[in-house]
Amino acid sequence: MDILADLIYTVAGIIRFLLIIYIIFSILISFNVINAYNQFVSIVFGSLYKLFEPMLRPIRNFLPDLGGIDFSPIVLLLLVEFGARFLVRGLMSI
Repeated sequence: MDILADLIYTVAGIIRFLLIIYIIFSILISFNVINAYNQFVSIVFGSLYKLFEPMLRPIRNFLPDLGGIDFSPIVLLLLVEFGARFLVRGLMSI
Protein backbone atom coordinates (compact mmCIF):
# COMPACT_ATOMS: atom_id res chain seq x y z
CA MET A 1 0.00 0.00 0.00
CA ASP A 2 2.92 2.36 0.59
CA ILE A 3 3.95 2.09 -3.04
CA LEU A 4 0.44 3.00 -4.21
CA ALA A 5 0.32 5.93 -1.77
CA ASP A 6 3.67 7.17 -3.07
CA LEU A 7 2.37 6.84 -6.62
CA ILE A 8 -0.73 8.89 -5.79
CA TYR A 9 1.38 11.62 -4.13
CA THR A 10 3.78 11.64 -7.09
CA VAL A 11 1.00 11.99 -9.66
CA ALA A 12 -0.62 14.74 -7.57
CA GLY A 13 2.74 16.51 -7.37
CA ILE A 14 3.19 16.33 -11.14
CA ILE A 15 -0.33 17.70 -11.67
CA ARG A 16 0.35 20.55 -9.22
CA PHE A 17 3.67 21.38 -10.92
CA LEU A 18 2.15 21.41 -14.41
CA LEU A 19 -0.80 23.49 -13.22
CA ILE A 20 1.54 26.09 -11.72
CA ILE A 21 3.46 26.20 -15.01
CA TYR A 22 0.12 26.67 -16.83
CA ILE A 23 -0.82 29.53 -14.49
CA ILE A 24 2.55 31.25 -14.97
CA PHE A 25 2.40 30.88 -18.76
CA SER A 26 -1.15 32.25 -18.92
CA ILE A 27 -0.20 35.27 -16.79
CA LEU A 28 2.91 35.97 -18.86
CA ILE A 29 0.98 35.64 -22.12
CA SER A 30 -1.89 37.84 -20.95
CA PHE A 31 0.53 40.63 -19.96
CA ASN A 32 2.51 40.24 -23.22
CA VAL A 33 5.72 39.34 -21.41
CA ILE A 34 6.25 36.34 -23.67
CA ASN A 35 5.14 36.01 -27.25
CA ALA A 36 2.26 33.57 -27.68
CA TYR A 37 3.26 33.04 -31.31
CA ASN A 38 6.67 31.64 -30.37
CA GLN A 39 6.72 27.98 -31.42
CA PHE A 40 7.97 26.64 -28.07
CA VAL A 41 5.53 28.74 -26.06
CA SER A 42 2.70 27.75 -28.37
CA ILE A 43 3.43 24.03 -28.04
CA VAL A 44 3.87 24.06 -24.26
CA PHE A 45 0.93 26.34 -23.52
CA GLY A 46 -1.30 24.56 -26.03
CA SER A 47 -0.55 21.19 -24.45
CA LEU A 48 -1.15 22.49 -20.95
CA TYR A 49 -4.34 24.22 -22.11
CA LYS A 50 -5.67 20.97 -23.57
CA LEU A 51 -4.73 19.14 -20.37
CA PHE A 52 -6.20 21.53 -17.80
CA GLU A 53 -9.07 23.31 -19.53
CA PRO A 54 -11.46 20.32 -19.27
CA MET A 55 -10.79 20.30 -15.51
CA LEU A 56 -11.04 24.07 -15.06
CA ARG A 57 -14.19 24.67 -17.13
CA PRO A 58 -16.64 22.99 -14.68
CA ILE A 59 -15.03 24.85 -11.79
CA ARG A 60 -15.42 28.15 -13.67
CA ASN A 61 -19.08 27.36 -14.31
CA PHE A 62 -19.58 26.71 -10.59
CA LEU A 63 -17.76 29.80 -9.26
CA PRO A 64 -19.47 33.20 -9.40
CA ASP A 65 -18.18 35.89 -11.78
CA LEU A 66 -15.56 37.92 -9.96
CA GLY A 67 -14.89 40.54 -12.60
CA GLY A 68 -11.96 39.09 -14.50
CA ILE A 69 -10.24 37.29 -11.63
CA ASP A 70 -10.06 33.55 -12.18
CA PHE A 71 -9.83 31.50 -9.00
CA SER A 72 -10.48 28.17 -10.71
CA PRO A 73 -6.78 27.13 -10.81
CA ILE A 74 -6.53 27.69 -7.06
CA VAL A 75 -9.65 25.59 -6.51
CA LEU A 76 -8.18 22.86 -8.74
CA LEU A 77 -4.91 22.92 -6.78
CA LEU A 78 -6.86 22.48 -3.55
CA LEU A 79 -8.96 19.68 -5.04
CA VAL A 80 -5.85 17.82 -6.22
CA GLU A 81 -4.18 18.18 -2.83
CA PHE A 82 -7.19 17.13 -0.76
CA GLY A 83 -8.15 14.42 -3.25
CA ALA A 84 -4.70 12.86 -3.00
CA ARG A 85 -4.79 12.98 0.80
CA PHE A 86 -8.29 11.50 0.84
CA LEU A 87 -7.27 8.64 -1.46
CA VAL A 88 -4.13 7.85 0.52
CA ARG A 89 -5.95 7.87 3.85
CA GLY A 90 -8.62 5.62 2.35
CA LEU A 91 -5.95 3.21 1.14
CA MET A 92 -4.18 3.19 4.49
CA SER A 93 -7.40 2.35 6.32
CA ILE A 94 -7.91 -0.80 4.23
